[in-house]
Amino acid sequence: MKINLISDTVTRPSQGMLEAMMSAKVGDDVFKEDPSVNELEKKIANLFGKEAALFFPSGTMANQTAIKLHTQPGEQLICDKYAHVYNFEGGGVSFNSGVSCKLVDGSRGMMTSDQVTEAINPPDFYHSPLTSLVCIENTTNKGGGACWSFETLKEIKTVCSNNDLAYHLDGARLWNALIAKAEPPEQYGALFDTISICLSKGLGCPVGSVLVGSKEMMDKALRVRKVLGGGMRQAGYLAAAGIYALNNNRLRLKEDHRRASEIGVALKELSFIRKIEPIETNIIIFEIDEAKMSVGTFLQKLKEKNVYIIGMGEGKLRIVTHLDYTETMHDMFLSFLKGL
Repeated sequence: MKINLISDTVTRPSQGMLEAMMSAKVGDDVFKEDPSVNELEKKIANLFGKEAALFFPSGTMANQTAIKLHTQPGEQLICDKYAHVYNFEGGGVSFNSGVSCKLVDGSRGMMTSDQVTEAINPPDFYHSPLTSLVCIENTTNKGGGACWSFETLKEIKTVCSNNDLAYHLDGARLWNALIAKAEPPEQYGALFDTISICLSKGLGCPVGSVLVGSKEMMDKALRVRKVLGGGMRQAGYLAAAGIYALNNNRLRLKEDHRRASEIGVALKELSFIRKIEPIETNIIIFEIDEAKMSVGTFLQKLKEKNVYIIGMGEGKLRIVTHLDYTETMHDMFLSFLKGL
């Protein structure tokens, strides 16, 4: 039995999701005539209390579109040094929008309002890029699935409002944060100008993210999506998976969080584990004391048991739980860790 804990993107559609996809009503979404896509967009816009939403093939494209909406070439956005938009989107910030990133040295991917304030370039100092956008990632990937304090997010919003800055949320794993902190999506919709919301991570869809915002913003986003090549035709087969996931897979994220926490407990018992980041959701990031066991040896031991995880660089390893990681797999993995 293969146990794949590389990411929560490795899941495959369940039988129920496949049936929903195969029975989907579809049309040509480029002409906005796909009823399933329209239903998904309306459903997510309503969940977050936004006027409109737009379906994208990937979270990266949704984020890049949002950045393009909020900035002009030569300007600058503020984000944490761990941010996905800076580290894992292929340099798209500069390539697609001609924008640079002012990196903040936050804690586990999270900044404070004071740090954001300090990062803003004086708007009348034309030698430096004009700051125009603040990007947040919740939960933080490189930060180990950490959830932002909503009070901190509100404080940063005040800074944005006072300095005429746009405010975008990369919600790649926002569903996990909402479940972990028992927060309603509407309060995020009220705070951010735009939010990208992923369906292919915790919710288990094969493809898809949705960008939400004002109707005016989403009308502009439609054009940017076209420029980026993101127009899809009978995309309702994919949208139907998203509708199914929203109706069936959100609450079960608690199971992923519980299993991640239990893996963390098992790792703490191992003498060669040097550090484990605090575990709040479904991501475990840890470091190995290579004086006691090399990373390569540990990964090989896992591979021999048909268990796969991923390295994040800088000596860090990552485990991600997900809906295809069953209780049986979980028991087997815990037993293996206890035997090391």
